[in-house]
Formats: sequence, C-alpha cells, structure tokens
Amino acid sequence: MDTLLNVQEIVKRAKMAMNFKTDSELANYLGISRSTLSNWCTRNSIDFPLLLEKMKDVDYNWLLVGKGSPTHQTKFCDSELIQGEVEILHNPKTVEVLDDRGVTLYDISAAANLKTLLTNKNQYAVGKIQIPSIPLCDGAVYVSGDSMYPVLKSGDIIGFKEINSFDYIIYGEMYLVSFHIDDSDYLAVKYINRSEKENCLRLMSYNQHHEPMDLPFANIQAMAIVKFSIRKNMML
Repeated sequence: MDTLLNVQEIVKRAKMAMNFKTDSELANYLGISRSTLSNWCTRNSIDFPLLLEKMKDVDYNWLLVGKGSPTHQTKFCDSELIQGEVEILHNPKTVEVLDDRGVTLYDISAAANLKTLLTNKNQYAVGKIQIPSIPLCDGAVYVSGDSMYPVLKSGDIIGFKEINSFDYIIYGEMYLVSFHIDDSDYLAVKYINRSEKENCLRLMSYNQHHEPMDLPFANIQAMAIVKFSIRKNMML
C-alpha cells in the first residue's frame, strides 16, 4: 500500500468534480463495474491511465493529492523551447513569485549529476523559459523515468532551487537528489521524508511500483527543492 496515495479520497474528489452522487455513476462514467471501483478503494490501488484519460479537464494535482483547485491552472509560455499553453502541475508549500521571471533550462543528462551541473552551469545551458509568476529558481531540467508518475512523467520540466544544508529540508516536499552508491552516480526526483534509520533520508516515489529508499546523508552529492513543474500540452 502506498501511504502517499488515498484512493478513497481520489474517488470522492472524482465524484465531486463530475457532480456525481454515487459510486455507480462514477463507475459507469469510467466504463468499469461498481465492484471494480470498490476493489480500487479496498486495495488502495487505481488504474491511473484510465482515470486521468477520463478526467482530462480536472486538475491532476487536486484530483490525486487534494492540493490546489479542481480546475487546471494554465499559463501561456512563449520561448524557443516551449510555445503554447502549459499546465502547472506542482505547487510547493513555499510561495515566492514574481511576474515575467526567466529560468534557464539545463541539459542534466550531459552533466550526469546535479553537483556537476551546479558547478558548471554555463556549459550545460540549453535555453530560457519565460512564464509569468514563475517561482525563483536556480534552473530547470527535463524529467526522465516514471517514479513520480502521474504527478510527473518523462519529458516534463521541473524548476529547482539548490539547498546548501540538510537543516533546510522541508519534509514532504519534492526534491531533485544527486547521490553516489557503489561507484555509480544517480539522479532522482522524489518526495523526501524522515527516515527511521539514523543519518538517512527516506526517498519516496509517487508511483507505487517503486519502493521507498533510505539514503545515507553521506552519499548525497547535491539536493534541490522542486519549485514547479510544467507539462507541454501542445506539440506546436
């Protein structure tokens, strides 16, 4: 069971968004049986692709975790990299915005890890993102992998701000974490929680198919809090 996920609450919000009074109405809309919907709640597991396909007009952040508002929060982006309407997917607890602030987009794959990127930013810059009311960030990178799906999917862009001390970690928030294990470097986007193991952080995925990980502080090379994420809705 994924403690970050509450299917019963998701079902309640789905009914609220569609103005449905009963589970049967929602089940019929999704094209499943009433017993299948009941099993989702019992197992605390849900068919995300089906749900999100049927609930395209509902803000995913609100639907899945109850944050924000039921309607999509969209803004218009006009840059060399992205043009058109973008959807704000992740809003942190700390709000710090200023109109028309630009954020540099970096090639994290070329840098291999966050520490290298932060040390040689100019070398890995590939463009600029300009979105009204964007939070103050140190940069932005593309996401790869499915560990945070459906909150984030491969190809989404996240804006980050480096933290220089573990004392400033906001537990429960999403972070970009660069770490070293067994002579290999890794980069992950995860929720950060407290660990029951001494001198460790607990890395949590949103995708329930990825197991939590207790990471020693000593293995962490660099960390940055995720200030926003955007998903490109139009290809042109």
